[in-house]
Amino acid sequence: MDHDPRYWHSRGYLPHFDQDGFTQFITFRLYDSVPQTVLDKWRLDLKNGEIKDADFRRRVEYYLDKNYGEGFLSKPLIGSLVGEALLKWDGVRYKLIAWIIMPNHVHIMLSPIGDHSVADIMHSIKSFTSHEANKLLKRTGHFWSKDYYDRYIRDSRHFASTIAYIENNPVKARLCAKPEDWPFGSAGLRRK
Repeated sequence: MDHDPRYWHSRGYLPHFDQDGFTQFITFRLYDSVPQTVLDKWRLDLKNGEIKDADFRRRVEYYLDKNYGEGFLSKPLIGSLVGEALLKWDGVRYKLIAWIIMPNHVHIMLSPIGDHSVADIMHSIKSFTSHEANKLLKRTGHFWSKDYYDRYIRDSRHFASTIAYIENNPVKARLCAKPEDWPFGSAGLRRK
């Protein structure tokens, strides 16, 4: 089923899988979280077959954990804005299973509800939060990177390991000692 071309699409260089009933692990990042020259080099490597999609994603994830860029999401007002936006549509457009807002990126695991597609959900989240964050920061221009990375959850083991990955991300990045200590994530809410 995962090779059925009806459920794969692309809005650029990354393939996306979007089928009803599938839980998705999604990463989206600030526009400046990875230098454009670095991304251009990796995209060329991907196009030339020197690396695979999974290698590209690993490289981006590694870079994101270095907290490159302005780190707008670490500002309490902005981190709270994004967290509230994620929680607003939980149970309406999607079931939000786990989430973390890092200084320069966000990880979420969700299951779309009804006829809401991942693409529509992501557009809504990114459009609203970029507009509001730019107002709060008194700035204009790009806030989020254009694309996002998604991976459908294959089985219960993948489900559990993805939640652990998401919630432990600030610990791995040495931003806090325990997942529940990070103010912008599901681990803290789950343990209250």
